[in-house]
Amino acid sequence: MATRSATVPTMGKWMAIGLAFSSGGCVNISAPDKPIEINLNINVTQEVVYRLDNDAKNLIQQQPGIF
Repeated sequence: MATRSATVPTMGKWMAIGLAFSSGGCVNISAPDKPIEINLNINVTQEVVYRLDNDAKNLIQQQPGIF
C-alpha cells in the first residue's frame, strides 16, 4: 500500500490556518510577485566493474565465437 508523504505538510498548513481563524487572526494568501525558479544540477555517473572466473576467461579465449 502506497503512503502519501505529501499529506503531512498539507495537514500542518491546514492546522496553522485553523489556529489563525480560531484565535481571531486574519490569513492573507497571495501569489508571489516573481515566478518560482528551481535550478537543478544533476550529475549521474555509472561505473561497471566485471570479473571473469579464470576458467570462463580461458573458455572465451579458446572459443571466441561462443557469444
